Amino acid sequence: MTTTTDTMPGSYAGGILDRERIIARPGFNRWLAPPAALAIHLCIGMAYGFSVFWLPLTKAIGISQSVACADLNLLTALFTTTCDWRVADLGWIYTLFFVLLGSAAAIWGGWLEHAGPRKAGFVSALCWCGGIAVAAVGVITHQLWLMWLGAGMIGGVGLGLGYISPVSTLIKWFPDRRGMATGMAIMGFGGGAMIGAPLADILMNFFKTPDSVGVWQTFFVMAAIYFVFMMGGAFAYRIPPAGWRPDGWTPPASAKKAMITSHHVHLRDAHKTRQFWLIWAVLCLNVSAGIGVIGMASPMLQEIFGGRLIGHSELTFTQLDDGQKTAVAAIAAGFAGLLSLFNIGGRFFWASLSDRIGRKNTYYCFFVLGVVLYTLAPSAAHLGSQSLFVGIFCVILSMYGGGFSTIPAYLADIFGTQFVGAIHGRLLTAWATAGIIGPVVVNYIREFQIAAGIPREQVYDFTMYILAGMLVLGLIANALVGPLHQKWYMKSEEVAALQAKSAAARAGPVGSFGISKGGLDAKAILAWAVVGIPILWGVWMTLQKTAALF
Repeated sequence: MTTTTDTMPGSYAGGILDRERIIARPGFNRWLAPPAALAIHLCIGMAYGFSVFWLPLTKAIGISQSVACADLNLLTALFTTTCDWRVADLGWIYTLFFVLLGSAAAIWGGWLEHAGPRKAGFVSALCWCGGIAVAAVGVITHQLWLMWLGAGMIGGVGLGLGYISPVSTLIKWFPDRRGMATGMAIMGFGGGAMIGAPLADILMNFFKTPDSVGVWQTFFVMAAIYFVFMMGGAFAYRIPPAGWRPDGWTPPASAKKAMITSHHVHLRDAHKTRQFWLIWAVLCLNVSAGIGVIGMASPMLQEIFGGRLIGHSELTFTQLDDGQKTAVAAIAAGFAGLLSLFNIGGRFFWASLSDRIGRKNTYYCFFVLGVVLYTLAPSAAHLGSQSLFVGIFCVILSMYGGGFSTIPAYLADIFGTQFVGAIHGRLLTAWATAGIIGPVVVNYIREFQIAAGIPREQVYDFTMYILAGMLVLGLIANALVGPLHQKWYMKSEEVAALQAKSAAARAGPVGSFGISKGGLDAKAILAWAVVGIPILWGVWMTLQKTAALF
């Protein structure tokens, strides 16, 4: 029966994009799969860094200073050609990114399982890069609605498809290290801004003229660069034949690993289970706490520590002059960069650790440690311990990133691997929900306390306790997650029928595909270098900016 998830714009493209064409032949090195995923995730991860364009775009007409209009509102901002946009108007693009990411992943996750990761990556590249190009036209014509449509909506669909495209593939290539495999790929999404934001800054400065802030030119150049990388990643994807296993590896006995099933749950049934919604709550609550901090990291550090950041411990934030506030803002930008680095590293570290201690225990660590750290944060602030405060939030952000990279493996453990990509897509609606809850809690409590006359350095205390309370709820939800009842598993004949086409398409030995126990051949080393060099450059740029913190 055909459903809405069986068709997708771009599904007419057959032949070389078909799933059957990308089933790996004997001799394929499975370590080529993670760089393909990283090539896509590093590009779409620039969604986290789009705020680098906000301030330049507020001067798109005035160039040196904004052309403000007193009667400008959100509706008129969409169509004005004579007034510069406000940051609040542009910020809706960021909201659209993650609403569309979750929606696209949920709607077309089933199509992805049928079409395969190459076709999904191909469509993702068209949407993400095409959306940025449309946004460039919006800057040239000074039409905000075109930017919302291009980057926010079309680009958001590209984000959703690109984000989930490697999940099922990598889990099947690395059944022995599910967490590590998804951690390697999803690490790229956290690292995209670390590379893209400084690159965008360099490009805008290069293209800046007396008549242009350099944004539309930067959009076109970055769209072209991203298109090349994403296409390279999409066409490098391969999937293992049905039934393939690494040499010497056997699935863990169910008696020893009760939380890891050897069965499969159909996409149509996953959301009917209690476990799906418990894991949905686990992800939503973990992300809500972390994303609230990310959105306010820079002002939080400035308002709590004020003059202490620049050696004037007697001055609060409100007592600083404009020059001092500029210096403090530069240090806070370094703090945001350091959090980004821990967000990235946490995605790989915690997901890899989950292979050893289990997914449920990993989330126990997130919630128990998170409650302790959020509760201690106000004390660190009152003690004036800048290093302790920064350290607390670095660990918190590592667990935020780790939550994203561990969840696909958690789903594979509970629901099996046959439809894990599509199930993960539906679960990402928790991310879209958290993207609203977290910032709203942090921002509105902050505004309420400032209005009540609470000193700036104390307005975040109550917020930290609220976020700790969210993590307590997440801890309870995680404790309730258990193995599924047998009634939810697909029958072996149904699984065999789904896998028959894959098995027949590439007949031959399936025991050994390249290096299954570790190590890299020359081709894999080259593939890793292509994605690794930009990552190292981004890390170096981030470390340069964070030096001021210490």
